[in-house]
Amino acid sequence: MNGPKLNYFVDVLMALAFIITSISGLILFFFLPEGLGRGNSTDFLGLVRHDWGLIHNWSGIVMVVLVLIHLVLHWKWIVCMTKNILNEL
Repeated sequence: MNGPKLNYFVDVLMALAFIITSISGLILFFFLPEGLGRGNSTDFLGLVRHDWGLIHNWSGIVMVVLVLIHLVLHWKWIVCMTKNILNEL
C-alpha cells in the first residue's frame, strides 16, 4: 500500500474509533451513570453498562494505537515544521 492510501486508511479508522469512543463515552456519562440501578440490570440499546464500557475502552485503545501510527507516518513533516517554526523565532 502506498503512502497516501495508508494515510487515508489510518485516518479513516482513527476517525471511526474517535466517533465510537465519543458516543460510548456520552452514553456512559448521560444514560448509564455509575450507581444507576442494581448491578448491570439497566441497559441502553440492549447493552448494559459493562458492555458499553468494553466498547469504550477497546475503541479508545484502537484510537491511541492509530494516533501513534499517524504520528510515525508524519514524523518527517512534524520535524520539518518544528524546525521551520523554531527558525522563525
